[in-house]
Amino acid sequence: MILHVEIAATDLDRAMTFYRAVFGVAFAQPIDLHESRMAYAEGAMEGASWALCQGEVYVPTQNGTILYFAVDDIDAVLSRAETLGSAVLFPKTTLADGSHVAEIGDSEGNRIALQTRG
Repeated sequence: MILHVEIAATDLDRAMTFYRAVFGVAFAQPIDLHESRMAYAEGAMEGASWALCQGEVYVPTQNGTILYFAVDDIDAVLSRAETLGSAVLFPKTTLADGSHVAEIGDSEGNRIALQTRG
């Protein structure tokens, strides 16, 4: 079971603005922890807590692990992300169960995925 996820950010305030605008996420006041700055998302993602993190060990990337965010309306999320300058890295695709998936770049250069439930 995944307990906690940390998403790398180069500019924590910019990342908070992006995730707030695209996903409607509220964040707790950023804290300093282990020579890093972190903003915890309010509300869990199916049992796991998560935070945006800025610090020496947090390096945004489009290569490696990809986080999937469950969304109700993938077209609306893609539109909000593109309005903020996000690139669509994998276009909306219909899966066998009728759900949809797409991938975008966040404000920090991370590859993140969006998926509806079938």
